Amino acid sequence: MRKILLSLLLVALCMPVMAGAKKKADKDTNQFRYEIECAGNAIQGTYLVKVWTYSRKASVAENQCRKNAVHGVIFKGYGGGQGCVSQRPMANTPGIETQYRDYFDSFFAEGGEFQKYASIMPGTTEVVKVGKSTK
Repeated sequence: MRKILLSLLLVALCMPVMAGAKKKADKDTNQFRYEIECAGNAIQGTYLVKVWTYSRKASVAENQCRKNAVHGVIFKGYGGGQGCVSQRPMANTPGIETQYRDYFDSFFAEGGEFQKYASIMPGTTEVVKVGKSTK
């Protein structure tokens, strides 16, 4: 009985710590701090991009790359280079992200619809330390 109570106490103490880490990760990525660039030519109807996501923790940055890639293609676009053609943002109306904030908040939420539109190529992740942040 004592072991069970001790285990429950440890779980209860860890929950606020995990929730705090989750909130910090959401804060880092809700700012959409990233760089996006062309990574080569892709088949018609798809984009091959390289996204550098900034966060204090490497694991958070890696998890948010797909979200930032979709966000970049929709709202930011990217320049050409290395045989790539530059791509204008899909959303060509200024302020559309704020106009439809409710939709995009749920679209980019954890486990949201954005996941259907991006994938990470295995073995392509890089981690670079930039000051106190990770890129």
